[in-house]
Parts: sequence; structure tokens; C-alpha cells
Amino acid sequence: MSSIQLYTSLLALIHLHSALPPASARIPSTLDGPFEPVTVPFDASAQRSAVDLPDTDYRVQRRVRGFLPEQISVSLSATHDSIWISWITGEYQIGYNVTPLNPKSVASVVRYGKLRYPLTHEAKGTALVYNQLYPFQGLQNYTSGIIHHVRLQGLKPSTLYYYRCGDPSIPAMSKIKHFRTMPLSGPRSYPNRIAVVGDLGLTYNTTATVRHLTRNGPDLILLVGDVSYANMYLTNGTGSDCYSCTFPLSPIHETFQPRWDYWGRFMQHLISKVPIMVIEGNHEIEEQCGNQTFVAYSSRFAFPSEECKSSSAFYYSFNAGGVHFVMLGAYIAYDKSAKQYKWLERDLANLDRTITPWLVAAWHPPWYSTYKAHYREVECMRVAMEDLLYFYGVDIVFNGHIHAYERSNRVYNYSLDPCGPVHITVGDGGNREKMAVEHADEPGNCPEPLTTPDPYMGGFCATNFTFGPAEGKFCWDHQPEYSAFRESSFGHGILEVKNETWALWTWYRNLDSYDDVGDQIYIVRQPDLCPIHQNVNKYRSAAQ
Repeated sequence: MSSIQLYTSLLALIHLHSALPPASARIPSTLDGPFEPVTVPFDASAQRSAVDLPDTDYRVQRRVRGFLPEQISVSLSATHDSIWISWITGEYQIGYNVTPLNPKSVASVVRYGKLRYPLTHEAKGTALVYNQLYPFQGLQNYTSGIIHHVRLQGLKPSTLYYYRCGDPSIPAMSKIKHFRTMPLSGPRSYPNRIAVVGDLGLTYNTTATVRHLTRNGPDLILLVGDVSYANMYLTNGTGSDCYSCTFPLSPIHETFQPRWDYWGRFMQHLISKVPIMVIEGNHEIEEQCGNQTFVAYSSRFAFPSEECKSSSAFYYSFNAGGVHFVMLGAYIAYDKSAKQYKWLERDLANLDRTITPWLVAAWHPPWYSTYKAHYREVECMRVAMEDLLYFYGVDIVFNGHIHAYERSNRVYNYSLDPCGPVHITVGDGGNREKMAVEHADEPGNCPEPLTTPDPYMGGFCATNFTFGPAEGKFCWDHQPEYSAFRESSFGHGILEVKNETWALWTWYRNLDSYDDVGDQIYIVRQPDLCPIHQNVNKYRSAAQ
């Protein structure tokens, strides 16, 4: 009997107490799985228009004057009663001689309220300017506009708020905008739609992704790394289609920071009203002189780090109704002695699943991907952290990095496991590096093990399998049984949590009409089958 048959037989014997979702008859659920692997044949038209928007496109040009706010965005705090508003005032400078703006010269003020007029509340925040300096002949330097972050507190759940941001003393205030707070955390309280997208960039494919995503009316956006792809450009604004060979003559890897400003302007219409939560990808590293990294990422976005006690922009957590999200960093230390790991242990140990039944984790590079690109690249991270996430009962994992879509069966340690999470890769947002189309299990595509270490963390943990269908080999010779569905096409996903046990996941392709579905499944939690407290005790015993 195959492992799939054994798995199915086990589920058939379990008495399920989960509440049925609405209108579930025609949509499969994880209770029907594990599913036989499916690969959708590649459609070459999916590769079209993988070209960046030029700086002449009106959607990326600066449309304000003086110190009026632009690139306005909203992000969540750790709980429903707090929101971050971010924006930029003043123009960036790029050239051989730049003079940074004084961040204290413009105030950081948000006026807000439940009514459009008058805005009865006011909050003040902080401002900063970051520089990217290259003391080498021919490389241009950059200094940002003034970046503002203001935290609003004492907000009511599921409530529409209006706001203006800027400096009222100049005066330089934005037009009135709005956002809606998250629901109160509880087992029957969830956002309607959570959009998930990765590797977005700023191409013509990106515009299609964002158009489709916006039409789906999300209440929250999860961006799982690789935002602007500014590091695909020289400091003179010249782009390249090859990340590894972009800068062969440069003494340091350049990056063209105005692409960040273009991205912020393009996205403002959406993320000034829908909160966006971002985690870093490899294209956010942007190494500079003095070993500085992630400067643009950590400067431009607000993170609920202090609120969730992480003290870092690279890993944090937050609640959205009855869902607890943990956002993890794959490009900083993640081993058991690292600050990130210890923070994650504390965060999960303090989690009350009677209040937030759903546990969702996200980071950039996937642990479970069958594509040749980046195959088993972050095996060291999986080895270090998978047990912790499994034993605390993570339900869903979202990743990017691979420029394609893939959904797994429930999996743990490369084996089908009814208590393992569903891993979903959505690195298909539209970046200029085009789609990943080759699979590691296809003839001639299995990479050499020595080519797979994490190039950023320096780890090497991926070796030949010692168990299962691929025993003695580095790759499967067919689509692995843990891989339920894979397709190379640009798109995005929508997560709709229905109740404490059922959630609908839908993946939409850019090639389709707005209402067509590329992949859809109900993900079902089974707390009777996989009680969290038993997992935690098992984990703690194993760790001792």
C-alpha cells in the first residue's frame, strides 16, 4: 500500500467534528487528500511582458509638490487596536554629490477619526532619511526623501477610519484617505479576504497582478518578499535581466534606489487603504559599503516589532482576527541559538489557540518546492525550524522566491502527514526575472548538491534522501507525492477564513478573466486529530 493510500485510510477512520463550510460541495478540501500530484503544462504566453515600467510611466512619476506626502501606506500593529501610517515627503536625490534632507524639518502628523469631517484625533510619529553611498568613481549616490511612520492607537475593531497625514504647520497635508481595522481576535472573527503575493516587482505583469488583486477587494495584503527589484539596476538607472551578472566591473553590487520610490507611488492607490505586511526577500539585501544591508526595506516599511517583542524588522508577528501570523527571516540567523529562534519559541508559547485558532507562517524562500530554481536552497532553515513550527501546529505556510505557483499536500519532513501544514508558494507576482518552468524531478534537471547551499547564510544541509521514494537520490524522478499542484503562471492568492476550522484558498492567474480560478481548495484544521498541547509536549521532551 502506498503512503498516499495509508494516509487516506487514516483520515477515513477519524471522526471529524469540524463545522462544514458554506457552499463546499464542488470545492475539494484537504480532508479529501492527499491528492495525486498535478502539473499544469506550461503556457508560453505566461512569459509575456516581463518588462519593468519605465520612469516615464505616469504611474511611477512624482505627482505632488514641495513637502506634500506621497507613497502613503498602511500596515498593521500586533493587534486590532493599532495601525501604522507611513509616507514620504520631499524629493529623493541621486548623483555624485547629494545633500540629505533634515528629517526634523517636516513634522510627522496624522489626523484621523470615524467621520470624514471633522478628524477629531491626532497622532505624531518619527521621521528618518536613509542614504546609499558608493565612494567609487562612476557610481552614483542616493539619499531618500523624508520617511515618516506614525502609530495610531486606541482604535475600535472592524471600524472604518478616515485620515490625513503630513505636516499641518507648513501646511502640507494629504487628501483624506481611509482604512478599516482588523476584527477583534476570536474564533469566529476573521477578515473577509487576505491577499497573498510574492516577488512582485514593477513590471507590466505586476500591473496585471495588482489589478486582479484589487478587484478581489482584500482586507489585508501579505507580501512574502522581493518587493521593488531595485538591485537589478546600476546606479545610473540601467537595468539588467541577469541578477548574477549585472555588475561584473563594479567594486560592489549596485542598486538603483529610485525604483523603490516608483514602487511606492504605483502601489499607493491600494496600500494607502488596505494594510500591507511585508517580509524581506533576497532582493531586499542590497549590500552597501560598511556591510550595510536591508536599509531600504527596514526604512520604508513600518513593522510591529516592538509590539510583538521581536526588536527586529526581519521577524515579527501580528493578529488579524482569529489568525496569528508569524513572519520569519530567512536571511538572518535562524538556528536554535539565534535571537530569531528564541523569539519564535516565546511567541508560539504565548499563543492562545482558543482566541486565534489559525496559525499562519510566512517567509521568502520555500522549504518545499519541486522547481529546479533554488531547489533545496534553504534546507538548513528547514532543519533548524520545521520541528518547532510543526509541534506548535502551524496550519499554512506561505512563501515566494520561486517564480511560479505550487501547493503541497500536508507535509512534514518530506513525508505526507495529516498534521503537517499546507505549504503554498506564490512567487509569481510579476517580477522581471520571468517564470520558473523547469522541475527538479524532470530528466536532466536535478542540480548537483554542491550547487544548492544557501548563498546568503552559507549553510549546506541538503544531501541525498535517506528515506522515502527518493531514498539514495537528491531529487525525485517524478513529481513528489507532497506536491499536490504546480503551475508556472503569474498571479496571486486569496485566503478566506470561514470559521475556526475551515478556510478557502483560491489562486488566480493573470491570464484568466477576473472570475476564473486557477486553483482552489478548502484547508481544514483538525484539532481533534492534531491537538496542539500534545505536539508541544512532544517537542519539549525531544528538545530536552
